[in-house]
This record gives sequence, C-alpha cells and structure tokens, in this order.
Amino acid sequence: MGRKGDAATGHAAHRLGLRAERLAALLLRLKGYRILATRLKTPAGEIDMVARRGHALVIVEVKARADEAGAAEALQLRQLKRLERAAAHFLGRNPALASLDLRFDAVLVTPFRLPRHMKDAWRP
Repeated sequence: MGRKGDAATGHAAHRLGLRAERLAALLLRLKGYRILATRLKTPAGEIDMVARRGHALVIVEVKARADEAGAAEALQLRQLKRLERAAAHFLGRNPALASLDLRFDAVLVTPFRLPRHMKDAWRP
C-alpha cells in the first residue's frame, strides 16, 4: 500500500497536468488551432490533445516540468510509440479526418514562462 504522502503527491501532479493541458489548449487556440479532443482515451493509450489547423491534424503531448529541458526529456521513445498507436486508433474511428496531414507536436509547460509549442516534435 502507498503512503499518504504518495497520494497527495499524485493528486498534486494530476492537478499540475490538468493546468498544463488547459494552458496548452489556450496557447493553441490563440494560434488558430481548433481543439477536437482532450484527454482522449483509446485502447492504445491516452492522447493529451487532438487539434486541427488548416489541413493539419495534430496529436499534442503536453509535458509540465520544473524546467524546459526536463519537459523535453520527458518525451520518451516508448511513450511516443504509444501515442502513434493511439493516433492510428483515433483515425480508424474518425475516417473523415484521415485525409488530413498527421503531425505530432509537444507543448512544454514550465513555471513562470509561456508554454513552448514544438511543432513536428517527432515523426513516426
């Protein structure tokens, strides 16, 4: 069994993640993206955000850390592969979006700074 402090830490991390996702969504909306889904659960895993701008369908991973380097390092290969599988599942369920150009972006959220949007952060 976990300790009481573990639960409190987990709850705080969850709240931080939700706040980071709200900031990322706001940033993307200001840049002209339309948010199609947030916290999308698929059999392959969760996608933080699905957005569209023009002919681009964007799978967005949001990372909140104490500094930008830590946020960027949190994008692990195993997780990126999971996101690729989740995106394929999402497209299978939404064939009308399959003709759009699929892109994988990241938004890095750090304290006291504007979120950093990394377009085309990785390619399958």
